[in-house]
Amino acid sequence: MSSKPIVACPQCGKEHQWDTGNRFRPFCSERCKMIDLGKWANEEYRVEQREQDLPETDHQA
Repeated sequence: MSSKPIVACPQCGKEHQWDTGNRFRPFCSERCKMIDLGKWANEEYRVEQREQDLPETDHQA
């Protein structure tokens, strides 16, 4: 029987076992999950989009 890997919570850094029974994974707790969600909602995190990925606009007059 293999032991479950130990991972760090991406929010608080606390080490915990990666367990499929943890419904908050990859976070250690609901609190850390909600803090992270709040940061996304407040636009503290952003997914960078390169200029070449932006849709082209039609500049016809």
